[in-house]
Amino acid sequence: MTITKNLNGSTLTVALEGRLDTTTAPELEQALKESMDGVNELTLDFAKLDYISSAGLRVLLSAHKAMSKKGGGSAPGGMKVVNVNETVKEVFEVTGFADILNIE
Repeated sequence: MTITKNLNGSTLTVALEGRLDTTTAPELEQALKESMDGVNELTLDFAKLDYISSAGLRVLLSAHKAMSKKGGGSAPGGMKVVNVNETVKEVFEVTGFADILNIE
């Protein structure tokens, strides 16, 4: 899996390419931990993500919780997932993540 990070002020965009599974989830978790200081808005771009496993879902949930804690006040923020393909969208719907995550 390839992880591309782009920090613009307090907005971080992370684009994933390939498979987010048991092997690559720790890599994403580490990349997010290293980049979250001062970030109020997190966008995950799944345009090139082919597959997500339960390990990947766990990392997303963890990131979602971390970003939710940063919210509050008048500052915009939180986490959104964009460019989700049908395969990944189906996983989100079956697991209930479609109701938890902000998917655009």
